[in-house]
Amino acid sequence: MDKVQLTPQEEDLLIEAEFQDVLQGYLKSNHRKKVEIIERAFRFAKKAHGGIRRRSGEPYILHPIAVAKIASQEIGLGSTSICAALLHDVVEDTDYTVEDIEQQFGKKIAELVSGLTKISGGIFGDKASAQAENFRKLLLTMSRDIRVVLIKMADRLHNMRTLGSMAPNKQYKIAGETLYIYAPLAHRLGLFEIKTELEDLSFKYEHPAEYSRIQNLIRESEEGRLAVYTDFSAPILESLDKMGLQYEARARVKSVYSIWRKMETKHVPFEEVYDLYAMRIVFKCDDPAEEKTICWKIYSAITDLYRLHPERTRDWISNPKANGYQALHLTVMGPDGNWVEVQIRSERMHEIAEKGFAAHWKYKIGESDEESELTVWLRTIKDILEDPTPSAVDFLDTLKLNLFAAEIVVFTPKGELITLPQKSTVLDVAFTLHSEMGTHCIAGKVNHKLVPLSHQLQSGDQVEVLTSRSQTPKEEWMGILATAKGRTRLRAALRRQQAPVIEKGKQILQQFLDDAEVKATNEVITKIMSFYHINSRESLYLRLGSGEVSLDGYVLKDSPKTSPGLLKKIFRIGTGKNSSDGKPRIVTPEKINTKETYRLHFDDNEQNFIFAECCHPIPGDDVMGFINDNGQVEVHTLVCPHAQVLKASYGPRIVSTEWTDVKRQFPATLIIEGIDRHGILQELTQMISTQLNIDIRALHIDTDKEVFHCKLNVLVTDTDTVTQLCAKIKKIKGVQSATRIES
Repeated sequence: MDKVQLTPQEEDLLIEAEFQDVLQGYLKSNHRKKVEIIERAFRFAKKAHGGIRRRSGEPYILHPIAVAKIASQEIGLGSTSICAALLHDVVEDTDYTVEDIEQQFGKKIAELVSGLTKISGGIFGDKASAQAENFRKLLLTMSRDIRVVLIKMADRLHNMRTLGSMAPNKQYKIAGETLYIYAPLAHRLGLFEIKTELEDLSFKYEHPAEYSRIQNLIRESEEGRLAVYTDFSAPILESLDKMGLQYEARARVKSVYSIWRKMETKHVPFEEVYDLYAMRIVFKCDDPAEEKTICWKIYSAITDLYRLHPERTRDWISNPKANGYQALHLTVMGPDGNWVEVQIRSERMHEIAEKGFAAHWKYKIGESDEESELTVWLRTIKDILEDPTPSAVDFLDTLKLNLFAAEIVVFTPKGELITLPQKSTVLDVAFTLHSEMGTHCIAGKVNHKLVPLSHQLQSGDQVEVLTSRSQTPKEEWMGILATAKGRTRLRAALRRQQAPVIEKGKQILQQFLDDAEVKATNEVITKIMSFYHINSRESLYLRLGSGEVSLDGYVLKDSPKTSPGLLKKIFRIGTGKNSSDGKPRIVTPEKINTKETYRLHFDDNEQNFIFAECCHPIPGDDVMGFINDNGQVEVHTLVCPHAQVLKASYGPRIVSTEWTDVKRQFPATLIIEGIDRHGILQELTQMISTQLNIDIRALHIDTDKEVFHCKLNVLVTDTDTVTQLCAKIKKIKGVQSATRIES
């Protein structure tokens, strides 16, 4: 049936009536009566959303009003939350800002609106799909104020109630997300009525045919079920009457969704879902201290009548559930030979079980403050926030925590939360957990998949660090660390590891200078550091001690009286073609014009530049030239860290460069990763050397749990050759990636 089109005046009356419904419900609650600010929030939102309509065709403002009504009357929140609910879409959908909200309604309401705006594109948005470990992490990461979550729950509930106006593909997406996130969230927060409704509505839109079928089966079996229930309950009701209790007893039929879940998990047809109903006894008791005693008296009366299932008694009174749920459950054999669950609760327990915070609030008399009551309520569900055990996470497989753009949240296998900057790696996690773990880290498992230690993490990832006692910290790890803690701990570890090498380097330098009878003055050491472009003494000692550089390239004047400033620097490469090593002669122009582009020339006989040892560029790389102390053009890649230092420190000595036709081969290093299989190495080497005619200089391969990691050194003419080679390698079955790295 088509909807009746309302006139603007009729629409306005409808909007006012719906808002008054919210207001009247609020005035009946125990909250402090702050009507003026709610009125203002409504008028502000109505004006902001003026002229905007929902997909169903109704005025948009009816949605915030409905959300405010759910937040107030079904969840039990007060004026602050009602205002935030009324305003929750203003920042996202109109030109108003959070600052405008704060100016009009104060900081607290603005914070809630801001939190709700973030969530719409965050963990409850389109990207809600990765991994959650613990409910405490979810709530604490999501927001400092749980009201954001509760209002978001009200927003989702109203969206589900009006989902029929959406396109089918949208219905499917929203229903799946609701079942995946919101229903479990409602359950953990003790909002049982909302949880059941969300589940049934989600199921209705995801599986419409199955939903209708089960509904019809419930309807058709109602008469027979009622007869069985009457037979079962009659003796129990008689006993309760004799006890003089005021109570209400009824059969609680399972929800459509929970019946379907049982059919699916147990692989049984509808007819074999024997626990289709449970009996619920809710008794009146004015003295909370008496509740427990009455529950056990009812328990005793029922077990006198029916045989008890010994393993299915649940005392949630002495030990309430994480969400505050209290009741006494028992299962007995009914007269038809089937097991029947009986739930025994007081009126207070029943309301708390169904409504969560709303019920807690109802039992607080007087003009209490909503925020303090929220704190009290959260205390009753404290193990949601504190319990790191798996029972707190069994409701969710995965959940992406994407609320804060600047940081990510990952979890250890035990569910511990680690907050890191974006672009953090497995190595960052290792160093965050412990220095020793960092220094011995060899790889990681992210969401149970093996990854290298340089793997960049996403919010919600579960990270396990793999270590080996034989692993030692590497200087190049600095480039893959995003955390300050990681870098600090790596530096400390490197210093410890390098201390003997540094000491050895210091002795080498001292011995060299002693042999030349030259004092180790600052000027001498600075000259040597400048020659090798090393920016600290520690680095110089380290490279001398490790043999990376040697001092035989220096010739000192014979006279011990000669000023140390007159060191004569001679490159070992020489000035003519060296027949012993076959290297081309270095030709350096007398004057280099730094304002012009320097053309890089290289053939078998001569070259007009030298390659930097720090980054090993090859033709095709984006490079720059640096005029060294010997007047030669030293070529660095633009991304080389040392080039950044040179650009900052020696601006006038930097020269732009371009490659000319270079008729030589250069070493390049590739990293290849993939799934190991028999014969993959043979296939790889055959393709490179035979099919592509590329020389392999070195190859090192490691495998770990069917994942292989290969480091390959080849001779190539330019970067195009490398690109083509990587593309060919990636076509080999099992290869996941092939990339060039700095050798």
